[in-house]
Amino acid sequence: MLSDRMARPRPFATIEEHDEHIVSMWNNRVCRDDRVFHLGDFAYGCSLAHARSVFERLNGRKTLIRGNHDARGERLSWDGVHDVMRLTVQDRGMPAPVDLWLSHYCHVTWPDAHRGRVHLYGHSHGAIPPTVRSCDVGVDCWRFRPVTVPEIQAFLADVAAREVGDAAVDRLAEAA
Repeated sequence: MLSDRMARPRPFATIEEHDEHIVSMWNNRVCRDDRVFHLGDFAYGCSLAHARSVFERLNGRKTLIRGNHDARGERLSWDGVHDVMRLTVQDRGMPAPVDLWLSHYCHVTWPDAHRGRVHLYGHSHGAIPPTVRSCDVGVDCWRFRPVTVPEIQAFLADVAAREVGDAAVDRLAEAA
């Protein structure tokens, strides 16, 4: 993740600095009983013992959406491991539930996209532009921290305003 081979190398001098920053940012935002969906590639390029030592320090009830580098990561004590996941969530303070389609990979289309289901993905390290209904939620895109559904909704509303104008944002809000 720190290599110059990466299209967007992470800004840390060592992997230890990287891991400590990620753990700190995660635990600053995630409470012990919060549910977290990790969209893949949890333990790339490290030993299972190292992956477990980091994993055990992270708050929350963690579900893995399997990525292409999860041979080690999927062997940890997740609350569930899935290839993709369709679910409805309502975070604290949200006025209405939000339908989500979670995948490690970006999809061109997904179930119920035409009904407003939002697609969240990782894998691309910010290289794929968001749409009004989908975005990369990898830590590279969100200041190396977990992101909440309300934050994603605000971001997608900004994308919609830039892409299709305020009238479309109003229509999207009515459809949700």
